Amino acid sequence: MSDARLAWEGGTVAAAWHGEPGDTLLALTHGAGGTYDTPSLVAYAEAMAGRGLQVVRFNLPYVEAGKKTPGPQARDERCWRDVALGLRPHARRLLLGGRSYGGRMATHVVADGLACEGLVLLAYPWHPPGKPERPRTAHLERIMAPMLFLQGTRDPFADPAVVTRALAQLPGATRHRLEGGDHGHTVAGRSIAGVVAELADATVQWLDAQVGR
Repeated sequence: MSDARLAWEGGTVAAAWHGEPGDTLLALTHGAGGTYDTPSLVAYAEAMAGRGLQVVRFNLPYVEAGKKTPGPQARDERCWRDVALGLRPHARRLLLGGRSYGGRMATHVVADGLACEGLVLLAYPWHPPGKPERPRTAHLERIMAPMLFLQGTRDPFADPAVVTRALAQLPGATRHRLEGGDHGHTVAGRSIAGVVAELADATVQWLDAQVGR
């Protein structure tokens, strides 16, 4: 693992690289209350590097500014777009994603036309918790790239009815259900290492079937 800074129009953001250069690069950002050093994000990045991918995780601008909450969304999307364009020359296949809010920002820039070979979304926030009547799904229908949703079955951001309706409109999407998992992918009675291994294995299976490595 090595630390770095990634450029965007507003300056640079902290980042960390995992694994060796190869055909596929996976770029990840954090959830709304986290940073690029969120332990579950680091563990997943390490697990994917151990399975042969090069991975980079990075901060969004509000974290660099010392703020605890995201926004404005347009700025975070600009950062994602610039970082992704800067990463494109590093690999033949570029995958974008991350945890919760960070992954959602990736889906917005891809829906608006940014090219990538796939999206890996950990605990995608399908709606605000307790508000399934406010789905965050319409833009997903504009995405042509394959999408993988790694979702806990106890996630309060993922009402089953909302998720089922949305997935019915997304023929390029795959969902891996983490039984008993909450929004942080914590599962009672299971180790973090075991959960991360399951998610990483599910990602590799999806890559082999939908994207390639």
